[in-house]
Amino acid sequence: MSMTDPISDMLTRVRNAIRVRATTVDVNASRFVHSVAEVLRREGYVEDIRKTEGADGRPRLRIYLKYDGDGNPVISSIGRISRPGRRDYRGVARIPKVLNGLGIAVLSTSRGVFSDREARAAGVGGEVLCEIW
Repeated sequence: MSMTDPISDMLTRVRNAIRVRATTVDVNASRFVHSVAEVLRREGYVEDIRKTEGADGRPRLRIYLKYDGDGNPVISSIGRISRPGRRDYRGVARIPKVLNGLGIAVLSTSRGVFSDREARAAGVGGEVLCEIW
């Protein structure tokens, strides 16, 4: 079965893993999914990302989730903004500030996948993929 939205699949798997307090979650690997996971790592929402291989021999990404000292997840909410049926493109002046800068928005730009802060600093807009806080 083909998947029409691998980013939504990744976000849902991360959300479900956090709800059951899992330390890792495996997602289907692609360069785009890896880029989004790399933004989460750079911004401090996940510990680490490693490439692995699934039982069926297909490439997977293992995402190591991050929890604070009390065992609460660092990610409180993670949600998709732009979907295949309704894309959300923003110019650099209209990039959203998530919770007044406490969270991040992940954007797909012409220069790669960036957080909202990185996109503003680079002076590029793009498709708002998701918001995380």
